[in-house]
Amino acid sequence: MGQESSTPVDEAIPPQTLSARSVEALASYIKEGRPKKILLMPTLSHCFLRLLSDKGLLLKLFTQNIDCLERAAGVPDDKIIEAHGSFARQRCIDCKTEYPDDLMKQAVHSREVPRCRDRKCAGLIKPDIVFFGEALPEEFHRNRGLPGLADLAIIMGTSLTVQPFASLPGNCAGGVPRLLINSERVGGLGSRADDVLLLGECDDGVRKLASALGWLEELEALFRAHNHGSSSAGQVSESKESRLNTLDDEIGIITEEVEKSLRISDRHAASLRQNLALSERTASQSPRSVLLENGGNDQFQPKSRICDPDTTRTIC
Repeated sequence: MGQESSTPVDEAIPPQTLSARSVEALASYIKEGRPKKILLMPTLSHCFLRLLSDKGLLLKLFTQNIDCLERAAGVPDDKIIEAHGSFARQRCIDCKTEYPDDLMKQAVHSREVPRCRDRKCAGLIKPDIVFFGEALPEEFHRNRGLPGLADLAIIMGTSLTVQPFASLPGNCAGGVPRLLINSERVGGLGSRADDVLLLGECDDGVRKLASALGWLEELEALFRAHNHGSSSAGQVSESKESRLNTLDDEIGIITEEVEKSLRISDRHAASLRQNLALSERTASQSPRSVLLENGGNDQFQPKSRICDPDTTRTIC
């Protein structure tokens, strides 16, 4: 990624490890227990959070993500509030006793159901993620007032639709700048005098901010350290190229559909004129024909009407 070729592989070339290049084949690969070391790669945005922490500027990171990528980027555990929990820890669902990481990994690899080590309890073990209907972690509620102490809030990569998490930016004091780095405007951000909107891809926005701060080289170095020397610039360039290619494909499809519709419309109009001409000839030969535009009084009740767009004559 970044330095390697971005040319798509020839579909005629079979996969070396997977049975097919599909999500289903990848899922089978995982379920078979073949991968033992799965790599999660933090993005440039995750590395920016780490950089803020390294510079002593990070008060607290509130996240709805459960993938632990903030930790993978090196953000300290005590700086993270995981509103929906994460896979970083696991515990018994009955007595709430924490369960060791090594035993959890062992159970997953051996496909065994982990249970509490207290034999009197023997409850099931579950990662500390919040399921639907479960209460948010107490740590979130204890810290949800922290935005009121901040002198800058950065909000990125969120829809801000799930409460109570969505209310956090609103807890910032008046006059405190709030920066939104996101694909779209959300949560009423942009309504205050000191709100700044940086709309687009998160990594693109982070690069712009880091460049303005003079931190871009540090950020790039941190990213490369976590991603085996890959360049975020190459990643961003490839992402843009991919989006442009997708857009070109969509435009091509739409253009083809429009042209197809126009061809159908032309054939339909020609057929309509032909039928109209036939109807006019038939009407001129029938004593029961009525031209409604002349206000005829014939008692004959027509069953259908055809409107000729060329003459605007309504004919029974």
